[in-house]
Amino acid sequence: MAPLVSCRAARRECRTKYIGIRSLEPTRTWEPPLLPPGPGLRSSIADMSAAIAALAASYGSGSGSESDSDSEGGRCPLPAADSLMHLTKSPSAKPSLAVAVDAAPEVAVKEDLETGVHLDPAVKEVQYNPTYETMFAPEFGPENPFRTQQMAAPRNMLSGYAEPAHINDFMFEQQRRTFATYGYALDPSLDNQVTTKYIGSVEEAEKNQGLTVFETGQKKIEKRKKFKENDASNIDGFLGPWAKYVDEKDVAKPSEEEQKELDEITAKRQKKGKLEDEKPGEEKTILHVKEMYDYQGRSYLHIPQDVGVNLRSSVPPEKCYLPKKQIHVWSGHTKGVSAVRLFPLSGHLLLSCSMDCKIKLWEVYGDRRCLRTFIGHSKAVRDICFNTAGTQFLSAAYDRYLKLWDTETGQCISRFTNRKVPYCVKFNPDEDKQNLFVAGMSDKKIVQWDIRSGEIVQEYDRHLGAVNTIVFVDENRRFVSTSDDKSLRVWEWDIPVDFKYIAEPSMHSMPAVTLSPNGKWLACQSMDNQILIFGAQNRFRLNKKKIFKGHMVAGYACQVDFSPDMSYVISGDGNGKLNIWDWKTTKLYSRFKAHDKVCIGAVWHPHETSKVITCGWDGLIKLWD
Repeated sequence: MAPLVSCRAARRECRTKYIGIRSLEPTRTWEPPLLPPGPGLRSSIADMSAAIAALAASYGSGSGSESDSDSEGGRCPLPAADSLMHLTKSPSAKPSLAVAVDAAPEVAVKEDLETGVHLDPAVKEVQYNPTYETMFAPEFGPENPFRTQQMAAPRNMLSGYAEPAHINDFMFEQQRRTFATYGYALDPSLDNQVTTKYIGSVEEAEKNQGLTVFETGQKKIEKRKKFKENDASNIDGFLGPWAKYVDEKDVAKPSEEEQKELDEITAKRQKKGKLEDEKPGEEKTILHVKEMYDYQGRSYLHIPQDVGVNLRSSVPPEKCYLPKKQIHVWSGHTKGVSAVRLFPLSGHLLLSCSMDCKIKLWEVYGDRRCLRTFIGHSKAVRDICFNTAGTQFLSAAYDRYLKLWDTETGQCISRFTNRKVPYCVKFNPDEDKQNLFVAGMSDKKIVQWDIRSGEIVQEYDRHLGAVNTIVFVDENRRFVSTSDDKSLRVWEWDIPVDFKYIAEPSMHSMPAVTLSPNGKWLACQSMDNQILIFGAQNRFRLNKKKIFKGHMVAGYACQVDFSPDMSYVISGDGNGKLNIWDWKTTKLYSRFKAHDKVCIGAVWHPHETSKVITCGWDGLIKLWD
């Protein structure tokens, strides 16, 4: 058994060595080793071949049954002798000069073999200290043919390769400011110590010799010299910091060319001024009745007593009724009528002003004739106002003049102007202030004149728009004004600061305001097609329960009025209709067509139960009952 065991061990050893030798055989994918084969390798192969030859001889001397049993037992058969010929020693060769087959054939290498470790250029961290040659060795390997030139270029960010540049903050700011100011700066891609190159405006850089903004500072301007006298003990001659400059000129005279230009400008201004200074139209009056006085020597100002109504009474009628039909038309104006005013207290005369520049006085009772025409304005008359007695009245027109007329004789007593258009005018109703009146002007001011001197004695200048109305309240101690600035202001008489200012974002302009007969309420025609009621005592609060709607007045300053018994509110509208509301319920009771054009004015007769006078832009004045 001993020989069998040794034979099996030798076979196993032979098998392993054979497999190891086979592994050294060249294959198709084999690459030559970096190092050429040395003598040590050859000697080891020779030893192995000798051992294999000895084993082959011992196998050949064994019995065939044994080999058969081995082969049947699944052992690997040994290779034939001819297949191992290349591993046996050559019989002719000497033992010292034994040559074995080189399993690694020599390959001719054209270039020097690269030795050492190669670094992947994509790696950012290295675990050891590579040499400089290793770090900056050229890259090997095939290039990607599909990469563009930009993608193939070395990059450390998406758009390219950004080199970190170390520059002082001050230097950066210096170059930036120099470039912003002069248009040139040092080229940042070059080392400034080696060469100096500029980018931007090179000519400017050469002109300034490359100086930066911090080096080309403006030279300090020499201060102007002053006269010096700082001795404070010299009381008369002490100048101190108030001294004049040595080269200072007290009077600046224009040159000849400048003087010519100035003369031309002043001449033009004088011409314009002459055109603006329109002379007031010549005042005249026409009496339309045969005799001015009756057989008793009474003029038309005398209050009649035979009309069926006590016109001297101060008590209003107990119950008023709705007017239903037209009973008279006063025609005489050739253009639209702007306003109508009844004679104070009695209401037996009617004054009207028109866009035909004329003012007419009419009878309300009797024959209802036109008594007198007042001519004197050159443009449309905007507003009129009687004094308390009715003996005089004021007219305001677009010719920028306010004129005071005598109601009885028709004479123009005086004229007033401040070169602005008056929009409304009111006498102070107090008996002791009949010489004073106020007018709302187009230049946002309320101007107060004295008739006796003809001079402006006060200006109420707080509105932000043209003044539209003035109404006296609170026993004539105060007055209310409205304006295009959509506000309502309350003033103390003769105090030019408003003590009450009412303006809400929802408010509209209110170009027509009327005081109620009992003096407690102000009816304001608002441009959002409503009539608003404000309290006329103390707080001037808006009465939200009394808002009168249903008419169209946007854009027109339609006059509002009350019935004498405070049961109705009346107003014209932009469609020429007369609207009548109930005071308590604010319901629209009646509406009827009064004029073909805008019905601008409506007045309820203070002593009649149902007589209403309206005027419109159709040039007619109508009486309704």
